[in-house]
Amino acid sequence: MFKSHITTLTIVVVAGASLSANAADVQWGGPQQDFKFKAKGLADRWPESGPKTLWERDIGEGYSGILADGDRLYTMYRFDGKEVVICLNAQNGKTNWEYQYDAPISEDHAHAFNAGPRGTPTIYRDHLYTVGCSGILTCLDPADGKKKWQHDLWKEMDGSFLNHGYSSSPFGYQDTIIVPVGGEGHSLVAFDRKTGDVKWKKHDYRNSYSTPKLINVDGQDQLLCYMAQELVAVNPKDGAFLWKYEIGNQWNQNITLPVWGNDNILFISTNGAGSRGLKLTHKDGKTTVEELWSSRKPGVHHSNAVRVGNTVYTSTGGRGPGVFWAVDVKTGDVKWQERGFDKATFIYADGRFIILDENGNLGLATATPEFFQVHSKVQVLTPEGRSKSWTLPAINGTTLYVRDSEEIKALDLSAAG
Repeated sequence: MFKSHITTLTIVVVAGASLSANAADVQWGGPQQDFKFKAKGLADRWPESGPKTLWERDIGEGYSGILADGDRLYTMYRFDGKEVVICLNAQNGKTNWEYQYDAPISEDHAHAFNAGPRGTPTIYRDHLYTVGCSGILTCLDPADGKKKWQHDLWKEMDGSFLNHGYSSSPFGYQDTIIVPVGGEGHSLVAFDRKTGDVKWKKHDYRNSYSTPKLINVDGQDQLLCYMAQELVAVNPKDGAFLWKYEIGNQWNQNITLPVWGNDNILFISTNGAGSRGLKLTHKDGKTTVEELWSSRKPGVHHSNAVRVGNTVYTSTGGRGPGVFWAVDVKTGDVKWQERGFDKATFIYADGRFIILDENGNLGLATATPEFFQVHSKVQVLTPEGRSKSWTLPAINGTTLYVRDSEEIKALDLSAAG
C-alpha cells in the first residue's frame, strides 16, 4: 500500500542544501533533447540478477519522468485528488521536500491509464517548472519547493482538453517558459520565467501530447511543436509562424519528440501515420521543407527515438508485439527490426542503449545499422495489475533511476557495481 508523504502543509521541507546559483538547466530528453547522456564507467553487462539496487521507495501514480540534477531528483505523482511535486535525495531516496495542490480530474479523463502526471519537471535558470495531468503549470524554487507562480492552462486559459491528460514538459527559452496550450489564439503560450506574466500567445491549433523541441536551421532558432494534426515551427522569441507539416491520426495524438541532425534532416513519427524524413533549409528569411521519404513503418506511439550516425533507433508495440527498429534517416530504409522488448523508452549512454519496456524489463544493448545485441536483460519493475512502466529511465553518473506508478528505484550501473 502506498503511503503518501503529503501533510496538511503545502511545502514539506525535510532535508537539502541551498541550490547553486550556477545550476545547469535540466530538461526531459537531456541537454540537447536527444536522449543522449554523458556517462563513463558503465558495466558492459549485468549479473543475472540485474544491477545492484542502491535504494527503492514508494511513490504515487503517474508517468512523470525523473529529473536528475546533481544530488537532487525531481518528479511528480498523484495521491488523494492532489498532484505532488517531489524532490528526493539522489543518494538515498529520502524526501527533501514536497509541494502539493488540488487537481481534480475531469469525468472525461481516460482513467484506464491512471490520472497521474505525465510531464517531466524542467529546471531552467534556477527555477523548477512543472505541469500536471490536469494542466496546472507551476513555478517553484528547486531548493525548497516554495511556489513562485502558477497558471491553470485549461481553466484559466481555455486550453485544449486532452482525455489522456496534459503531457507536455515546460520548455525554457531566453527569459520565457513556453508551453503548448491549444485553442484559438493561444495554441502556444510563453510566460515570463520569473513572474508568470504572459509574454506572447499565438496560433489556433488544437493541442496534443508532445513537448516543444528547439532546433537551429542554418542559423535560425526554431521551436518545433506537435499539435493535434500537424508539426508547427515558430520563432521562440515571439511565437511568429515559420512553417508547418501536416501529419496526424484519428486520435489526434502526436507524441514522439522529433529527432534532429546536424545535416538538417528531421525524423518524425506518429502512430497511424508512420514516419517521415524531412530536409530543412533556411535561406533569405524562409524555411523550405523537403520530404525525403515517407513510410507507414515504424509508427511510433509514445516511445522515443534516438539518432546515432545516420540511423534512428526506436520502439513500437502496444496492440501488437514489441519491436525495436533501426531506420536509415536519409532513405527511410528499415535496417532491421527485433523483438524482445515490448513498447519501450530508452537512453543512449557510454555507447550503449539502456532500455526499459512497459513490462518493467530493463535491458543493456548495442545497436548498429547491422545488428542489435542484447548484453543483459532483467525485470526491475513489476507493473502487473498496475500501470505500465512508461517512464523514461534517467541516468546521473553511473546511477540509473526508474519508476512506475508504485515505486522508484536507484540502480548501480557502474563496472564495479
